Amino acid sequence: MYKDRVREVLERVSRGEAGVDEALRELARFPFEDLGFAKPDHHRRLRHGLPEVVLCEGKLPEHVPPIVRSLLREGSGFVLLTRVREEMAERLRAEFPGSRYHPQARLMVVGEMPEGEGIGLVVVASGGSADHGVAEEARVTAELMGAKVAPLYDVGVAGVHRLFAHREALEGARAAVVVAGMEGALASLVAGVASCPVIAVPTSTGYGASFGGLAALLAMLNSCAPGVAVVNIDNGFGAGFLAALINRLGEGEEG
Repeated sequence: MYKDRVREVLERVSRGEAGVDEALRELARFPFEDLGFAKPDHHRRLRHGLPEVVLCEGKLPEHVPPIVRSLLREGSGFVLLTRVREEMAERLRAEFPGSRYHPQARLMVVGEMPEGEGIGLVVVASGGSADHGVAEEARVTAELMGAKVAPLYDVGVAGVHRLFAHREALEGARAAVVVAGMEGALASLVAGVASCPVIAVPTSTGYGASFGGLAALLAMLNSCAPGVAVVNIDNGFGAGFLAALINRLGEGEEG
């Protein structure tokens, strides 16, 4: 998309429809736009295939809409916002009609969603229903990046037969996101039966000695199963993004 826009500017100069100075001003906005309080990165999609994602947590409510407008103005198509609270979602809905809010994942999508069923297969497995919010964050992110996603929710080790009922999906996946709190054992179990890379997401779900997800994090980092990478506690977005990138590499190999 950005290569096409650069080509368009250069062709207008070549045809004499735009001057060099005008083209320079337009091209200068392509890498990023300086809003004073933020510098939206307009080349993120060129590098990763997904526009810059807006983390809303910690931002002033009045700063988020200008960032979104900047990204949309430069041809992002859609913008993904993470850690969006209900009150901010209401404000953004008013500013951007048609926005879609995923309350459990605390994600919001502004603009045109990509069409199609997605490519490849990414599995998103969660240990228990308390982990669904983080799992949904991973699922929506991976789908926005063009992956076909199979959610396998509530398949934790306390009832391991629930996971084995989905062997076909695990065997066909290019990447698996495994979201679990408590002792975090699900990631090792999935990595032991799946042939694809496993991205483990420890969650803050658990009682006192889980230390807000630290116990699950350490367990996943110390997994004896090969092929496990670990993201930060409750980082469903990061896991979904990484899984979608791996999925795309698999598409290239098959092509």
